[in-house]
Amino acid sequence: MLSKLVADRSVRPVNGTAFAVTPALRESYSDGDDDELNEVALREAALASVRLLAGAADEGSAPDVAGQAAPAALPVRRAVLVAEVDEVTVRPDLDDAVVRLSGPVNYDQVVAAYVDNQAAETAVLAAVEAVDAADLGDEDAELTVGDAQDHDLAWYATQELPFLLDLL
Repeated sequence: MLSKLVADRSVRPVNGTAFAVTPALRESYSDGDDDELNEVALREAALASVRLLAGAADEGSAPDVAGQAAPAALPVRRAVLVAEVDEVTVRPDLDDAVVRLSGPVNYDQVVAAYVDNQAAETAVLAAVEAVDAADLGDEDAELTVGDAQDHDLAWYATQELPFLLDLL
């Protein structure tokens, strides 16, 4: 999706789903300033990125924990775009931070990208394999997904994205 954004100057999130600081998210935290709530939304988006990678793995395009290499078009790293988008529909029925976008995200709307470093790859691979079980309440799987979530995403400015993709 990052490659598509750089090449086409726009990208459409899967099913138009995105994450933001919503009224429901604000209500679910008794304390927390905007920075802290933005971090919560970012973590939710990073978890959704694991689910996208798991979906790609189900289609046979992502590696397994055994270490088979990923195709160049699909590095096994979580990626989250931060964008300023005006037209969203809040979806508290899905989760407190979920919104639906009415259209694609244009390159000029992107403020930054957060992407895993190579050091997170093993944990992300394990999380990709465990995320479905974690969603169903398997405690060991939840810990495995948590291990991936413990890796901080690296921040990249929009103008750095072409260079980042070359390095991946």
